[in-house]
Amino acid sequence: MTQVPNVILSNEKKMPTLGFGVFQMSDEETEASVLKAIETGYRLIDTATSYGNEEAVGRAIAKSGVPREELFITSKLWIADMSEEKAKAAVELSLKKLGLDYLDLYLVHQPFGDVFGAWRGLETMYDEGKLKAIGISNFNTVQTYDLHFNARIKPMVSQIETHPFNQNEDAHKLLTQLNIVHEGWAPFAEGAHDIFKNEVLSGIAEKYGKSVGQVILRWNVQRGVVAIPKSSKEERIKENLDVFDFELTSEDMESIATLEAGLKTVDHTNPEFVKYLYDRTL
Repeated sequence: MTQVPNVILSNEKKMPTLGFGVFQMSDEETEASVLKAIETGYRLIDTATSYGNEEAVGRAIAKSGVPREELFITSKLWIADMSEEKAKAAVELSLKKLGLDYLDLYLVHQPFGDVFGAWRGLETMYDEGKLKAIGISNFNTVQTYDLHFNARIKPMVSQIETHPFNQNEDAHKLLTQLNIVHEGWAPFAEGAHDIFKNEVLSGIAEKYGKSVGQVILRWNVQRGVVAIPKSSKEERIKENLDVFDFELTSEDMESIATLEAGLKTVDHTNPEFVKYLYDRTL
């Protein structure tokens, strides 16, 4: 079974460099996929209140038989709960659904609403030991710095869309400066822009006898970016974890850097997208 190396958060907590996401998975898919992922060697499992599948993740964790302290479970606060008291209640509800006493990481899912009030709620839950680390998701560099500057407990992780066509190098530099771990969602750009047929990535993959997906995940690891790919296919779940037996050269890394195009799957500066988030019901 593959052993995934860790990164160290600012509070000295260990976080796996590669995890497993469950966005847009049904309960049945989630439970089966998370169980297979844990059996394969994944220890970081990433879910969210808004995904609606925390209970399924919890069932898989219970069935896995893996000691709780070996797992790193992440969930996220939705914008409907963006206040100090609602945030604390949301954490308790996530813990109940997951069947856990604590979460290893809890993120503010979107940078909208009463961010500072919600953050104070998370700080309280961190103080109480119910959250072992706290962080943010989908915050731009200005929003990240603003919260970091004002927070009593600084964000430890920032999860943002990160893939070869949207590499977020400026954000990566700021996060490194602030000692915040960069975690990337949608490492495969959700399949957009023919990413798996890209000539640069395919050429590198052929050189190492690896898949394009494995090259992308290896690129993330070498940049110091935690990646959370998802799949419901057993062979792909295994393949995505098999990225620790090769290393990309500096030339490979430079070639991938040329793919930066600022292409996002979602735009958090688009008012219509923000309206869509607020209109969503859970």
